[in-house]
Amino acid sequence: MELLKFISTNEVIAQIISFLILFFILRKFFWSKALSFLDARRKNISQQIQDADKVRDEALQLASDYQAKLNKIEDEAHKRIQEAVAEGRKITDEIRKKAHEEAQDIINNAKASVRHELSLAKEQLKEEIIDLTIEATSMIFREKLTEETDKKLINDFLERINEAR
Repeated sequence: MELLKFISTNEVIAQIISFLILFFILRKFFWSKALSFLDARRKNISQQIQDADKVRDEALQLASDYQAKLNKIEDEAHKRIQEAVAEGRKITDEIRKKAHEEAQDIINNAKASVRHELSLAKEQLKEEIIDLTIEATSMIFREKLTEETDKKLINDFLERINEAR
């Protein structure tokens, strides 16, 4: 309360009037500029936020597009790998089939060759048996026919047949 004794009414009124004059002068000349500056700043910040959102949305869209392209590329690569595997299996099956056919041809040729060799051997054996039979009969007719000689001739004949085999 003692501070109120030092304050005069005239001074308070003069200060209020000075304040109001200063307020109106500032409002008239500077307030609109300050408000327009603040509005411009607010609009600029708002525009920057919108631009940042737009850039972020574009980046998200690009990331989504790249991910879709990457998935498409991976699918295509997987498809090509499957096609290559299928082609490899097909080639393998063809090679196996061809090898089996060639093996079968070799077996058939070998069987034919064995049959031919066997028929030649049979023919040769037949000719030797005929020759031995003719020789044995001619020996029988040339020699005196006794039981002992007959047995000897037959044993010789059988031995020659065994040797021919």
